[in-house]
Amino acid sequence: MQTTNLAIRKRIVTLFLFFILGFLGLMGRMFWVQIVRGAELSEKALENRMRDVPVKAKRGVVYDRNGRELAISVSADSVYANPAEVRKSGRAEEIAHTLAQILGLEEENVYQRITKVSGFEWIKRQVDFKTSAQLKKLDLPGIGLVEESRRFYPKKSLACHVLGISSIDNIGLEGVDRQYNDIIGGIPGRIVIEHDAVGREIPEATHRYIPPTDGASVVLTIDETIQYIVERELDRVWEARKPKGAIAVVMDPRTGEVLAMANRPCFDPNDYKQYPEVNRRNLAIWYAYEPGSTMKIVTAAAGLEEGVVRPNSRFFCPGSIKVGKETISCSQGRAHGAQTFVEVVEHSCNVGFVSLGLELGLDKYYQYLNAFGFGQKTGIDLPGEAKGILVPRTRAKQIDLATMAMGQANAVTPIQLLTAVSTVANDGVMMKPHLLKEVLDADGKVVKRVEPEPVRQVISKATARELALILEGVVQNGTGQNAYIEGYRVAGKTGTAQKISPSGGYLPNEYVASFVGFAPANNPRLACIVVIDAPQGYPYYGGTVAAPVFREIMRDSLRYLEVPLQGVPKVEKGETKETVSVPDVVNLTLDDALTIIKRQGLEVQVEGSGDLIWSQAPRAYSKVKKGTKVIVYLSEVNQQAGEEEVTVPDLQGKSMREVARILAKIGLHMEPQGYGLAAKQNPAPGAMVKSGSVVVVEFGPAP
Repeated sequence: MQTTNLAIRKRIVTLFLFFILGFLGLMGRMFWVQIVRGAELSEKALENRMRDVPVKAKRGVVYDRNGRELAISVSADSVYANPAEVRKSGRAEEIAHTLAQILGLEEENVYQRITKVSGFEWIKRQVDFKTSAQLKKLDLPGIGLVEESRRFYPKKSLACHVLGISSIDNIGLEGVDRQYNDIIGGIPGRIVIEHDAVGREIPEATHRYIPPTDGASVVLTIDETIQYIVERELDRVWEARKPKGAIAVVMDPRTGEVLAMANRPCFDPNDYKQYPEVNRRNLAIWYAYEPGSTMKIVTAAAGLEEGVVRPNSRFFCPGSIKVGKETISCSQGRAHGAQTFVEVVEHSCNVGFVSLGLELGLDKYYQYLNAFGFGQKTGIDLPGEAKGILVPRTRAKQIDLATMAMGQANAVTPIQLLTAVSTVANDGVMMKPHLLKEVLDADGKVVKRVEPEPVRQVISKATARELALILEGVVQNGTGQNAYIEGYRVAGKTGTAQKISPSGGYLPNEYVASFVGFAPANNPRLACIVVIDAPQGYPYYGGTVAAPVFREIMRDSLRYLEVPLQGVPKVEKGETKETVSVPDVVNLTLDDALTIIKRQGLEVQVEGSGDLIWSQAPRAYSKVKKGTKVIVYLSEVNQQAGEEEVTVPDLQGKSMREVARILAKIGLHMEPQGYGLAAKQNPAPGAMVKSGSVVVVEFGPAP
């Protein structure tokens, strides 16, 4: 019996020890869970019970420089589902059918979303007011709406490439909205709601609203009125010439502020997904092209600054120049003869600029290319800027220098070239181009102001002003006469460049027509570049396609800014008011030619019929007295010139008038040399050439 009692006691002690050990283990576990990992597990439990509904911040307003709204944020409801509540209601199929009908979605897709094993699912974002009101009235279980902010562009496509686009999640994707997303975007908020284990909202439980912090507003340097003027003119040339692309930028050369920037094709940022992605490319900062003669401004600036050339330096142009094994010709093989450097610029003489470039040398030329900012980004505050393409200095040869001096070989962007020309307009000081003017807080107070940023002094003030006067002559007497604005002194340069072929070399029938300049020439207020990519029809020159666009943009912009009208510059010593330069009107329409010729105080005699002028006498740039009669020869060649072949006739012994008439009838153009009767011609009689080709005819005294 005693043994039995002892065994019982042992068993009780053993059981008690196991109980003590179990209790200690349980206490240890409780200590571990409650004390060591208490905060962590408590947070996880809270997260498991809480449902977050995100609340996006409103993006800041984008204003133009005068406080006009270009981009704003508006409220729109978004539809979401709590799948647990939908499943619990037992009406999932009915709810999916109803939502699909109202929201215009596929029923199967909606059903999968609202029954998914998750705490939160978007059904459709940013629905219209009518749809939102309909869903609120139905009050479907597990379906809710939350107010979100949506980007809205009240002016639609105006300045679309500058403003850019924002995603449905309120994130800037392109343009200013992307560049300043951290400033404009704000900080998102959220709504926190506590649910039980089966997903039901707990009455009187935690409901917390964490408000978003709205983004700051920004003021751009863009002027809505000037932007409208620019886009109006681009629309006109887009419709008239059907180009592949069109670009225009207006800048204040004194500050680097971009007042307008536009491209065609364009898009509506409110509905950008309906447009091809190519429409969203900002060609003004992205498109790299060989600029042609507009680049001669840089060559002229380098030559004048280095003292290699003076305005009265003498040149002789026989029509072409040989560089190594290559021959470089002037436009249409025209020989300009003896001329000053001023006339070289006015005539856009390739021979003169090649000679100047070769005299400068590779090292000096590259020094000025780099100083003017080519081959590097300007730093404009927009995403996606290209650097352009320069021939590497280590690989450059004399022929490269020759072609670079006249605007080929290197590729630049419109914003680079405009910045370089603005440097000339700003007394040789380069300014960094920019779009941001001010940042405003929620109360409209300025918290940041962007000041103009000088980059460097590229050329001297004296050189810049000397070059401005020369470029003014281009508009008054040279290839840029279509950019002339009555009452304002305009300086600028035309450019016509063949387009590079993707397979190498140049495309035979595609050109880039451009004009860049500034006004008033003696006190520049605005600088502008116009680039038209592959205009259809003939003529395709910068002076006939881009210069008129420049003229209309600058004229209306200067008047809008109330820039006072000016007189014409004084006549220099050695010249008399009775002597004027005969303008070059070849390839212009008759109306444009009549305006330009009469502006010079000359009379006009029209020969032939048609739309375009293919020849004139006296020759362009001849010095004649006011009142002299200029004979212009019309041609009936249309925009389809070049599509069929014709036989070159024998012109021997014919007068200039007869030759012009014969060639015009079969769609060929005459380039006369000399006076009298036709003695030689190129191509030879009987040759097959494309309609629209030029026949060079040498005239001489009758035998």
